[in-house]
Amino acid sequence: MFGQTTLGAGSVSSSASRVFRYEVVGLRQNAETDKNQFDIRRSGSVFITVPYSRMNEEMQRINRLGGKIINISPLSADEN
Repeated sequence: MFGQTTLGAGSVSSSASRVFRYEVVGLRQNAETDKNQFDIRRSGSVFITVPYSRMNEEMQRINRLGGKIINISPLSADEN
């Protein structure tokens, strides 16, 4: 029928369980990060763990904070 998908539950759960780790450099403290309860380090790498469904949002947030993603790697369930 129109509007229904033929994807099974297995494909939905596999994408929902995928997690990635971003390695980010260059984050800086600004008005948006002041909302956090911790300071942003200016030097070194920061590792951010992101579920697959939020990857695009997190990339945009990192860009707004002045960071640069230097590596994206998938995490297995054992590494979480």
